[in-house]
Amino acid sequence: MENNNLPKIYSKGTILGFSIFLSTLFGGVLLYQNLIDDKKKKEGYIVLGVSILLTIITIIIGSFLENPKSSLGFISGFLGGNILSNYFVPKYFPNEEQYPKKQIWKPLIIGFIIFVILMALIIYGRSLENS
Repeated sequence: MENNNLPKIYSKGTILGFSIFLSTLFGGVLLYQNLIDDKKKKEGYIVLGVSILLTIITIIIGSFLENPKSSLGFISGFLGGNILSNYFVPKYFPNEEQYPKKQIWKPLIIGFIIFVILMALIIYGRSLENS
């Protein structure tokens, strides 16, 4: 039974999926938005801090590897996403299934735009190296 007083939130699956395919930081921002919408500002900053920390750890690990693979991003996103969706969501939204769910279109479009910009910068950077 849905409670009309509860704000719409992104689901655990959405947070996990965005963490895996974009980054733990992106999933953390979605969970942060859930917490802000539910008037849990302090908890939102904690989640945002943890997701930033996990992203920094991934970058540091990747910088030590001679040939970092894209699988590192997926693995770290999977691990970070699981922390966000299976630890923080139940902790701050123990009755998460009762909340109405937000559509994923807005973060999906934002993620796609960020991805396209990053790919364009990578391609442009490589073309500069080769000239």
